Amino acid sequence: MEEPRPGPRNALTDVAGLRVGNAQDVRVRTGVTVVIPDVAVLAAVDVRGGAPGTINSEALAAGGLVDTLHAVVLAGGSAFGLSAATSLMEPLARDGRGFRDWGPTVPLVAGAILFDLANGGEKSAVGPSLYSRLALEAYAAAGPEPALGKVGAGYGALAGPLEGGLGTASVVDPATGVTIGALVAVNSLGGVTFPDEPAFLAGHLALADELGEVPPPRAPAGARFETKRGLGQGRLGGNTTIGVVATDAALDRDGLRRLAAQGQSGLAQAIRPVHTLFDGDTLFALATRAVRPPERPDLLIRLGALAADCVARAVMRGVQAAVRLGEAPCWRERLGQRST
Repeated sequence: MEEPRPGPRNALTDVAGLRVGNAQDVRVRTGVTVVIPDVAVLAAVDVRGGAPGTINSEALAAGGLVDTLHAVVLAGGSAFGLSAATSLMEPLARDGRGFRDWGPTVPLVAGAILFDLANGGEKSAVGPSLYSRLALEAYAAAGPEPALGKVGAGYGALAGPLEGGLGTASVVDPATGVTIGALVAVNSLGGVTFPDEPAFLAGHLALADELGEVPPPRAPAGARFETKRGLGQGRLGGNTTIGVVATDAALDRDGLRRLAAQGQSGLAQAIRPVHTLFDGDTLFALATRAVRPPERPDLLIRLGALAADCVARAVMRGVQAAVRLGEAPCWRERLGQRST
């Protein structure tokens, strides 16, 4: 049987009907990423860790009224970044993206933020207006080819002791006809590689040589793990990995919630430690419902496993593509050290 494979872009946008836009401020070292569906999509969310920062996530939770979205916003800036979601409503409404049952067009936008206020850069410029501007720029730039690494919400991110970034990946499952994509801004407390190694914790999940030549770890990690530098010096709170997992499968609301929950398992495969008191890991799930997969008892199990793997791959690709901005080394520097 044919094996699952990456989509043509190996990106979230391989799920037809989704576009991604990024904008960043190089001087401030922060940014915004937006996911724009062509039409309203079924949505769910899974929030873990002790320090989440979200907008409209509670309405998507079990028992909530809202089950569709017109956009998802991922932003840096801690609480300041929440203004990116509200600022996006005006252009969405102007373009007719929203509910029209109540008179004016009312877009439903959800979002999550990460903490990138201690990564250097000119932070005196941080404020709601900055993220409002970046949200509008990201919306105008939305398209089918999302970039990797130091872009959008991943621009100011740090992944444990290494530079973090924005990653994306996709998988096409020939057994069900379903496509799944993931987009993740990696700003984790925990590391994504074996300690002091370039080998990724989830490297065994890579598809089609998407990571290139990565040497295997020299020894098992055992109980050892890496965390963001500066622990014990007041920098515990500067974390959080946020993202979107999407599918074209015709799932119902409960099935999509399960996909979001299993997608979070991808973070657990790629990051160690994860979902800590000092992370606010949040994953939105979207379903365009364009493909009706065959009825099979293991459908949600299969799609959930593929979603988790896709999220883990997006994490690795985002960190691998990141370049050094400041004190933290990037992954390629660690690879170079291993090669010498």
